[in-house]
Amino acid sequence: MDILIKPSVLKGRVDIPASKSCAHRALICASLAGDSEISGINFSKDIDATIQAMSALGSMIYKNHDSVDISEKINPPEKAVIDCNESGSTLRFVIPIAAALGVETEFHGRGRLPQRPIDIYIRELSKHGITFNYNNTMPFTISGRLTSGIYEIEGNISSQFITGLLFALPLVEGDSEIVLTSHLESRPYVDITIDILKRFGIEITETENSFKIKGSQKYMPHDERVEGDYSQAAFFYVANALGSQVEIGNLNPDSVQGDKKIIELIDSVVKDGQITGYKADCSDIPDLVPILSVLGAYGNETSVIYNAERLRIKESDRLTACAEMLNNLGGDVTVTSDGLEINPVEELHGGTIESFGDHRIVMAGAVAALCCSGDVIIKGAEAVNKSYPDFLNDYTKLGGVVNVIDLE
Repeated sequence: MDILIKPSVLKGRVDIPASKSCAHRALICASLAGDSEISGINFSKDIDATIQAMSALGSMIYKNHDSVDISEKINPPEKAVIDCNESGSTLRFVIPIAAALGVETEFHGRGRLPQRPIDIYIRELSKHGITFNYNNTMPFTISGRLTSGIYEIEGNISSQFITGLLFALPLVEGDSEIVLTSHLESRPYVDITIDILKRFGIEITETENSFKIKGSQKYMPHDERVEGDYSQAAFFYVANALGSQVEIGNLNPDSVQGDKKIIELIDSVVKDGQITGYKADCSDIPDLVPILSVLGAYGNETSVIYNAERLRIKESDRLTACAEMLNNLGGDVTVTSDGLEINPVEELHGGTIESFGDHRIVMAGAVAALCCSGDVIIKGAEAVNKSYPDFLNDYTKLGGVVNVIDLE
């Protein structure tokens, strides 16, 4: 679906959808506990992938309007087939869970997911009872049953690997330890995991460079309402920085979500209605990069995003996608070795954006379009369905002008 967006100002209130990061984690914990309800969910392709994955592993999950009921504790089958669609979270969270349950599992995926690396799991899980039938793509199969022990994980790779092990290792017999061999990036995502695990009765002990996990723990039933997603709220916070007037609701001010940093970043760069430049270390907040690049493009000084090299292996090469998005609108953005350099321009004149099948590029492009001097066309706008299916509806309810020009 291609859309045409006209410059406008957003006004009104928007209730931010549930945090995708929190929803993935709560659904997994509830599936392992049984007799739980997770409410406040906004269903998207990624969340549906996790629901289907846990169902394939033996959980009885019933979807309602904005909630799921898990009727009983998980009953693992001998074999399972799991379609992760394009969800990296689903894939990396569920691999060690299936391994801990002893389920021979075939994993499928689409888009760029088959190319996203799982080498950390192949290295570490293979030392602990798991056999991979893997040829650098999908589908692939795992078999065996995970055993306890020491797992050495680099901290500068995706925190999803650590989260997956934190879910799985409480289920195995014997105690385990995840030892970090380098500084942990994306730490807030691990904080979210530990916070939710605690509410489902799982104890994790943290040391300076490791996580200690007792074996044979039991996930306890718990009803959870998922809090709003700061990574989605960030698009409207930046819209406000550009002159819109949106009241942003359904957020937890005490959240441990790292993307809450968007508020602090905007406060530091918006001075008397003008946007100055910034330097942003995005190692802990990679999901903010697309919308931060838009903020920088409207600044009156050079902005620099760094420590974001892992964005090259997301739904798109997000660094290149961000640069192309803004340069096609008249910006001056250069991709660096680990981020972006965004130079000021007199104006963004509008143009055509390719979504690259990336939901965050679509939403960032829609916010960039608000203050362009001309119209913006976004190709492949249906990519928003991956995480925020109602984004364009919310955008238009707030006064954004969106016209569908191609339904294909």
